[in-house]
Amino acid sequence: MAKRFLITGGAGFIGSHLAERLVADGHHIVALDDLSTGSLRNLAGLAGRAEFQLVRGSVEDEATVNILLSQCDAVFHLASAVGVQLIVDEPVRTIRTTIRGTEVVLEAANKYGRPVLITSSSEVYGKGIRVPFSEDDDVVMGSTRHSRWCYAYSKGIDEFLGLAYHKQYGLSVRIVRLFNTVGPRQVGMYGMVLPRFVAAALKHEPLQVYGDGKQTRCFCHVGDVVDALVRLIDAPAAVGQVFNLGSDEETSINDLAQRVIKLAGSRSVVEHLSYEAAYGQQFDDMARRVPKLDKIRSVIPFNPKLNLDQIIRAVIDEKQTEAGPR
Repeated sequence: MAKRFLITGGAGFIGSHLAERLVADGHHIVALDDLSTGSLRNLAGLAGRAEFQLVRGSVEDEATVNILLSQCDAVFHLASAVGVQLIVDEPVRTIRTTIRGTEVVLEAANKYGRPVLITSSSEVYGKGIRVPFSEDDDVVMGSTRHSRWCYAYSKGIDEFLGLAYHKQYGLSVRIVRLFNTVGPRQVGMYGMVLPRFVAAALKHEPLQVYGDGKQTRCFCHVGDVVDALVRLIDAPAAVGQVFNLGSDEETSINDLAQRVIKLAGSRSVVEHLSYEAAYGQQFDDMARRVPKLDKIRSVIPFNPKLNLDQIIRAVIDEKQTEAGPR
């Protein structure tokens, strides 16, 4: 049966892919975005579709969110700060948008009895060293003197808020911790590593690796992530729960850089840059970030379809298409 979904951050990288998927499934979508980091270009494929509406506005605007949620069946709350560079440069914006936006969405969802899916982040694991990360693991956060950690703290508060609304009011809430979602439409200007590497490789410029490059991450294609989000919003067993969502194919940033160079047929070299040089301040990084996926697989069928090389090729193809013939 067709539903009407609200997607906050619907013009963003993940939000736009989610909107396309839900429209393709026969649903109606309202995307709320202030376009501060999202882009109209991300929604070009939905332009003119009767099933899609874009509302330009802030998720912190109570009146707007209340009106939209009163007219929708459920909400995917994706609106948040984007990327390490933005978090380091604009900590006030990061904290305010992340926490206040979630407060507004939960208040409205509770008022109208609308199910909510909140996207959180693997950042909430802080300096945890027990790998792979499990949803109920204890966490260790860095000092509040370093703005780098404000996003992790803020997302942790988001999770507490969501679970509190479920416990106290019975609101249908599910929380998803995303691990390095990548793919077409992601931009590198906020510090996202894969599009940054690909853009440099296609220009045969040095790929700047921050730190020693031995830190490891797991990259999951946005299509696989969106498929899981769509399944989770309809899964009764997901209500009141927190889930890791991502790939468990672990790779170092050094290896990622070399793969990008090889697959792009590039003459680029790898250049290591200190965190201080990259961000202009001291920066605590996580040595490994690997999700344990048993819990999400107990609720929905989840097995990423694209491996890392396929993901890299997809991003390269997109960037080459954007650049046009040479």
